[in-house]
Amino acid sequence: MSKNLPTKTPQYDLFSSFLSNDPDSVSNTVEIWEAIPKYIFTAKQIEKLRTKDGLAKLFTWQYMYNNEEFQVDVQPALIKEENGDQLAHFPGVTEELVEEALKKIFTYQNHGTHDQNKLESWVKFSLNMIHRELKSRGRSRSIVQIKHALQVMSKCIITLSKKENCGKKFSQVWQGPILQELITIGREEYLENSNSFHLSKLSTFISHSINDLEYRQFNYDRLMECDEQVTRWLYKRLIHRYKQAAINNDYHFTFSSITKDSALLQQASDHHNRQKLQAALDELVSKKVIRDYQIELKKEGNKIVDVRYTVFPTSEFIQEQKAANKRYLNSQESLKIINNLFLPESNNVTN
Repeated sequence: MSKNLPTKTPQYDLFSSFLSNDPDSVSNTVEIWEAIPKYIFTAKQIEKLRTKDGLAKLFTWQYMYNNEEFQVDVQPALIKEENGDQLAHFPGVTEELVEEALKKIFTYQNHGTHDQNKLESWVKFSLNMIHRELKSRGRSRSIVQIKHALQVMSKCIITLSKKENCGKKFSQVWQGPILQELITIGREEYLENSNSFHLSKLSTFISHSINDLEYRQFNYDRLMECDEQVTRWLYKRLIHRYKQAAINNDYHFTFSSITKDSALLQQASDHHNRQKLQAALDELVSKKVIRDYQIELKKEGNKIVDVRYTVFPTSEFIQEQKAANKRYLNSQESLKIINNLFLPESNNVTN
């Protein structure tokens, strides 16, 4: 099966052009898409969710985004095992890392295209490309693991719903797999040859963000260096929320706000989750995202009811955020100029 790639657009060129001395070390992050809890499942959790025959029910989770309540339903991917049985799989850490690699490959010349009218963004890749990409970032996965992750990402179904105003009902916003289409180019064998090229359509959320310039440049190398999922999630949160990072401008958040927004900190006791969050902050210090942080406990009697965290940025993170801000402004100006060039002639006439 084959497919012609959509035509490249100015929006794609802006998305794949970075303001950095080392473009290979940076990538893009889309906040609304990253915020959806998709990769929260561990191998132990998946095993518990399966029935005796290896199947699993829909998994439902609620979270907050920009002070609004959302619900995500994850329908597991059913994948045929070597013995012929079907086994339910939910997306986890490997799928998260494979998607990061695909989003980076998408920005490489001749490997990504974007159709602004159809809202379609396609990435062309081989299994070996993903393998090399992950290995070069210190997150090696075997070809078998990568192939399996792609199947999970293309077969599991995510349903996103938003809570209606002044009501308890959730209304569906979007439904689809993480990889909306997966096509093997010019081969009958499905994902068999690790050097054969494949096409995948990225999420509609990513396509919307490319059209609207709603994405941010960030240090992709540093993200992939982070060992813990919570650290990577918190790092991306800082990228989107701490845009004006400066030596004299700290950033603060509470444990309660973080736990509402991140499903990664809702799966154990508050004590354990506070330990996980502090470990993530320690890792951000070691990765030179923040130089220090302060913790202020809020108590009722002897009980901890909340925690306030204040973080202080490193000079490296400050410069990266400034570069991301400048790139965003430059992209807006470039797109405005491009759009004006294609306005009808009558609209360019002045009295």
